[in-house]
Amino acid sequence: MSNIIHVVLTGGVGSRLWPLSRKSYPKQYLSLFKDGSLFEMTIKRNQSLCGQVIVVGNCDNHALSREVMENNKVDYIDIVEATPRNTAAAIAFAAFAAQPDDILIVTPSDHVIVGDEAYAKAIKSGIEKANKGYIVTFGIQPTRPETGYGYIEYKDDKVLSFREKPNQDTAEDFIERGNFLWNSGMFCFRADTFLSELQNFEPKVYATAFNAWQHRHEGELDLQLSKEIPSISIDYAVMERSKKIRVVATSFQWSDLGSFESMYDYLKQTGHPVDENGNMVIGTDVYTAFVGLKDSILVHTKDAILVLQKEKSQDVKKIYNTLERHQSKLID
Repeated sequence: MSNIIHVVLTGGVGSRLWPLSRKSYPKQYLSLFKDGSLFEMTIKRNQSLCGQVIVVGNCDNHALSREVMENNKVDYIDIVEATPRNTAAAIAFAAFAAQPDDILIVTPSDHVIVGDEAYAKAIKSGIEKANKGYIVTFGIQPTRPETGYGYIEYKDDKVLSFREKPNQDTAEDFIERGNFLWNSGMFCFRADTFLSELQNFEPKVYATAFNAWQHRHEGELDLQLSKEIPSISIDYAVMERSKKIRVVATSFQWSDLGSFESMYDYLKQTGHPVDENGNMVIGTDVYTAFVGLKDSILVHTKDAILVLQKEKSQDVKKIYNTLERHQSKLID
């Protein structure tokens, strides 16, 4: 019988959550939440649904993943990328590590999901479709016209189109039309189904990833061979081109916590204090007073302070990009 394997993708630096999230300590490992880090919550959420775990990380963060896995006494396959090559290659490595008929449940490591029963129901529906040879994506019922997410246009379980992050007017149109879901970045498929479609649509990604995989050493991939792999997302490589795509419209609460606005909403919901004008402090117990400000966030770390209006949280990435251009150690 085929295994159900949870594949956890741990790449990314969470640049929109600077200064909390850094290259050496991305957002999925931050201890900001009552139930542990986002990475830890992701592992625990899928333990009862999957018989095995594969963690695909990189040389910067795999030690952080190992610490969580060892503390929770979870056995897993550790795949360490020498350099980031995007999600198509990362998922291919996991598929190479599995048996052809194994079912892979692929999830990011830094999302918040509320509603265990609804989540389990969605995953089981995805597994059923995957066993029939489909590549399954999970769509989230949108609660607002969000411009920070991609969208899935659908009818029943058929995907009509994938849409990039829209502007405000387009997002409002999607919500009004009612047959659009947020793209969660979660997938389910048989290992051989995915690899076959990847080889069909992106033979170079498949061949170079397989070559790097064959020359791995103790789970670590060779740097020079990895650099030959085209950096392409699973969305572009397979999801937007395959005829085997199906969608599960989910009913659980979901957030990618990809901005301080979404983090604010989640922290407030879980009891983090805000003042009478909706201002929040993250990262310090030092007494902080806001005068003449509403819905503002103060973020405190040992070497940086960020103050922002909640609705401007997407602009934090601009600060990160500026620091990166100046090769600042503040992003390391």
